Amino acid sequence: MNTIIEKSNRLDKVFEEKKDHVLSVYFSAGFPGLNDTAVILEYLQEAGADIIEIGIPFSDPIADGPTIQQSNQQSLDNGMSLKLLFSQLQGIRSKIDTPIILMGYVNPVLQYGIEDFCKDCQKVGVDGLILPDLPMQEYMEEYKTLFDQYGLYNIFLITPQTSEQRIKEIDANTNGFIYMVSSASTTGAKSGIATEQIEYFERVKTMQLKNPTMIGFGISNHETFAKACDYASGAIIGSAFIKLLSESTDLKTDINKFIKSIRNND
Repeated sequence: MNTIIEKSNRLDKVFEEKKDHVLSVYFSAGFPGLNDTAVILEYLQEAGADIIEIGIPFSDPIADGPTIQQSNQQSLDNGMSLKLLFSQLQGIRSKIDTPIILMGYVNPVLQYGIEDFCKDCQKVGVDGLILPDLPMQEYMEEYKTLFDQYGLYNIFLITPQTSEQRIKEIDANTNGFIYMVSSASTTGAKSGIATEQIEYFERVKTMQLKNPTMIGFGISNHETFAKACDYASGAIIGSAFIKLLSESTDLKTDINKFIKSIRNND
C-alpha cells in the first residue's frame, strides 16, 4: 500500500508560529539588476522578512502603480524571463527557508505551460502563487488539481468592494492567506490609512475567516505596517521596498535597515 506523505507548506508554518505582525515583502525578479534576485532573497531572510513575494515581470501590469510598473519594465529590459527566474532559483532552498510566493499575471504562466510551470515551482521550492487575474471558477475547474498536486497554495485577493458572500467563497477555496487589497486603487506607497479602509478591515476581521489575512497596497513604513497589523495577521510591502532597491548603493545594508525600520522592534 502506497502512503502519500504530505509535505507541510512553509506558509502554514509561518502563521502557526507567528499570529501577528507577519511581514511579507514584494520585489520584481531581475530588479534592480538581472542577477540580483537570489541575493535579495538571502538579504531579506537575514533581515527578518517572514514571507517573500517575487514578481513575475509582465509588459502590461494593469493593477500596479508606477513604481512597480517601472521595476517590471526594467526587469524585462534586463532580460528577465520566467525560464531565467527558475534557473536563478535553482538551489535557493539550500540557503533560505522563508516561504516564497510568485506573484504575477496569468498570461506568462500560460505561455510557459501550466504544468511545466507548476513542476518548476515545486523543483525550486516555491510555496504559493498570487495570480490576480485568474478567475476563481477557472482556477477551480482547470488548475486547482494541478496546483494541489505540486504543493502550490493559490492565494486570492479581496478588495473593499468584495461582497461578504464572495469573501466567504474565497476563504473556502484559498490556502496560505487572503490578500486584502487595502483600496480599489493601484499599488503604491500612500500617505496613510483612511477611515473607510479601517471600516473595511474591521468588517473582514469580524467575519472570523479560516485563513489568516494580509493587508497590501499602501503599506510603506512602520506606522502603516503597525496599523494594518491591528486588523490582520500582517501586511505586505511592495512599492516602498522597490523604491529602496532602485536607490540602494549597498543592498545588504539597505535591506537590513529597511526591514528593521518597518518592524521598529515590534
